[in-house]
Amino acid sequence: MTIRTILFDLDGTLIDTNELIIQSFLHTLEKYYPGRYKREDVLPFIGPSLYETFGSLDPERAEEMVKTYRTFNHAHHDELIREFDTVCETIETLHRHGFRLGVVTTKMHDTALMGLRKTRLEPFFSCVIGLDDVNRPKPDPEPIHKALEALESTPDEALMVGDNYHDILAGKNAGVKTAGVVWAIKGREYLEQYEPDYMLEKMSDLLAIVGINE
Repeated sequence: MTIRTILFDLDGTLIDTNELIIQSFLHTLEKYYPGRYKREDVLPFIGPSLYETFGSLDPERAEEMVKTYRTFNHAHHDELIREFDTVCETIETLHRHGFRLGVVTTKMHDTALMGLRKTRLEPFFSCVIGLDDVNRPKPDPEPIHKALEALESTPDEALMVGDNYHDILAGKNAGVKTAGVVWAIKGREYLEQYEPDYMLEKMSDLLAIVGINE
């Protein structure tokens, strides 16, 4: 199999938004459940869509909590996001070699674009599929299928890269190869139990996988 298309999750994979996400959850949960949640308590919430997370806590107030989260998240976005090591140069190299690159995220489309612009990655991606672009988010295969269609690609030549279980499962459900990243906030062992085809120690490991020797 020759990989020609690479799809990436955004948060925790391309961009270090961990602190932004944690602070956004803590702010929101403190408002609705004062004193109940600490930093370590919110780690399981990272990954699924906000509606899934807050809906599991209180279906009636989920919409309100999502709005509170997003207001804080947008206000503090630029000050709290960081770049992961080797990401920018790897993406630039892949783009230069003609790979089709897309982002598949559970973030809203416009918020995803904010992160890509801030980290100078936006020009390299021909496709961004956000939560509001699909009916069924990851781990359903719909977002990946939609990205492949936009990139005029097929599952047999595609790879999905992510830092959480729903990225790996979405890839498997869509019939594409999968790669986990060891810088995932939940750790290597957590991600390995979902059996991705590859584990990346750093983003530049992708280059050897797809046959680029630089």
